[in-house]
Amino acid sequence: MSKEATDLFEKCRQFEDAKRIQAAGVYPFFRPIESTSGSRVVTHGRRRVMIGSNNYLGLTHNARVQEAAKRAIDQYGTGCTGSRFLNGNLTAHEELEARLAKFLGKEACLVFATGFLTNAGVLSCLIGRSDVIYSDRENHASIVEGTRLAIGDTVKFKHNDMEDLERVLKNTRSKYAGALIVADGVFSMSGDILNLPAVAELAKKYQCRLYIDDAHALGVLGSKGQGTEHHFGMVGAADLVMGTFSKSFASLGGYVAGSEEVIHYIKHKARTFMFSAAMPPAAVGTVLECLTIAETEPQHLASLRKNSAKMQRELTAMGYNILGSQTPIVPLLIGDDMTAFAFTQRLYDHGVFATPVVSPAVPEGCALIRTSYMATHTDEDLDYALEVLQKLGREFGIIGSQGRSEELAQIARTHFGRISQGSGVVTAQL
Repeated sequence: MSKEATDLFEKCRQFEDAKRIQAAGVYPFFRPIESTSGSRVVTHGRRRVMIGSNNYLGLTHNARVQEAAKRAIDQYGTGCTGSRFLNGNLTAHEELEARLAKFLGKEACLVFATGFLTNAGVLSCLIGRSDVIYSDRENHASIVEGTRLAIGDTVKFKHNDMEDLERVLKNTRSKYAGALIVADGVFSMSGDILNLPAVAELAKKYQCRLYIDDAHALGVLGSKGQGTEHHFGMVGAADLVMGTFSKSFASLGGYVAGSEEVIHYIKHKARTFMFSAAMPPAAVGTVLECLTIAETEPQHLASLRKNSAKMQRELTAMGYNILGSQTPIVPLLIGDDMTAFAFTQRLYDHGVFATPVVSPAVPEGCALIRTSYMATHTDEDLDYALEVLQKLGREFGIIGSQGRSEELAQIARTHFGRISQGSGVVTAQL
C-alpha cells in the first residue's frame, strides 16, 4: 500500500520538548565551559564547583598527563588520518593494548576511537541471526545501539535482578544457539555495581558468554582501578570486558579485552573499528600516562574513595535517597522531570554544576540529579556543595519530609530494585 508523501523534516518542526524547558528557564544542557581546573569550572563568567563530571581520578589537569599528550603530538602529529586497519596504526596503540591487557588480567586488548564505537562494533559483529543478547534494562545507550545493530535477538531483564535474569534464561535460552549476557559493571546513572558473582554463575549454568561494560569501573573499582572483576576477586569471570578512556583516564577512546582469538576476530570484523579513524596520538599518550599513574600512585584512588564515602554519608544523613550508591556516582532521587530541571538550575545559580537525568534514561517519574565526585575535590569544594544541597533540598521538599521520603523510597523499590535499611538505602542484590 502506498503512503502519502510527507516532509521528512516535519518531525523537527514538531519537536517541542527542549523548547518548553528553555522557555521555563531551566534548560540544563550545552552549558559553555570557559575554563576548568577539573573540580571547578567557569561558566557564564562565574566559577562553580563541578559535581557532574566523570573525571573520577582528577587526571585531566595532572601535569605529567598533559606533558605526555604533548610528547605524543611531537612524535606522531595531531592525528592518524585513517583507520588502524590501514594507515593509522601507531606503535603507541599497540603499546597501550599490551599494557592494558596486562593491567586487566586478559590475554589481549583492542582499542577503538570511542567507547560508543566499541560497544556498537563488538556486539554487532559477534551476534549472528541465531544468537541472542541478554541485556540489563539500565545498560548504557551505546549497548542499546549495539543490540539494535546486531542481527540476532535481544531479551532484556530487570536491572541487576538475578531472579529475573534466570527467569528469562529459563524461558528463552533453548531458542538460540549462542548467547551473550551484557551488563554495565558500574551503572552510569544509579551508580550501583553489577552482581557479578550471580551473573557469572548464571552464565555458566545456561551456557552463555559474559560481556561487562566497565566504562565507569575503570579507575574506580579494584585495588588499582582495574574494574569489576578485580573488585570481586573474579578475574576471568567475564569473557569480554570493555571500557572507555573518557572518564578516569582523562582522554577519549574505548577498548575491549578478552581471549587472543576473540580479539583477533573482532579486529577483523568490527566495522566501527575497521572504518573509523584511530585514536589520535595525544589521546593515546594521555591514556598511557594515566595507566602508569593508576599502577604506581594509589593515593589518587584513595582520595576518590574518601571523597565518595563522605558525600554518600553526608547526603544520606541529610535525608536524600541516593539509591544505595557505593561508587563516585551518587544519584539524588527527585521524581518529577521538571522538578529535576528546576533543582539543577537552582544549583547552578548557587555555583554548583550538576546534571539531571530524566526519562528515557530513567523510567518516567524517576528523575535524578546525577552527582559524581573526583579525587581532586577539596573539602572546601565538597562542603560548599553539601551546604547548597541541604538548602535546596529543603526548599524543594526533597528532604525533611517523612511523607516525601516514603514516596521516594517506594519509587526506589519499584523502579530501581532498592530497599531501605537503617538511615540510608542499600542495594537489594549485594
